[in-house]
Amino acid sequence: MFDFELGVEVTAPVKSAGRVKPGVLPAAKVARTIYHGPYQGLPGAWGEFVDWMKANGHEQAEDLWEVYSVGPRSSPDPANWRTELNRPLTN
Repeated sequence: MFDFELGVEVTAPVKSAGRVKPGVLPAAKVARTIYHGPYQGLPGAWGEFVDWMKANGHEQAEDLWEVYSVGPRSSPDPANWRTELNRPLTN
């Protein structure tokens, strides 16, 4: 079991309601890449991204997030899907 956060753009402040609580991503230096393809490929994409960060001397901070910029609602073809992978860095 684990907790995770879901982020959505809002036009007004969000009030707490039960387990739903407002949050804000803190300012940070972030490594970012775009993965092209179906969601099943995300674990491999993250693995390649982590390897790239290590090979380039980047130390990863806690947390990470994904932005699903193009998905099933935008295109029925998974080859067209785009997922932004974001990882804060300590250096």
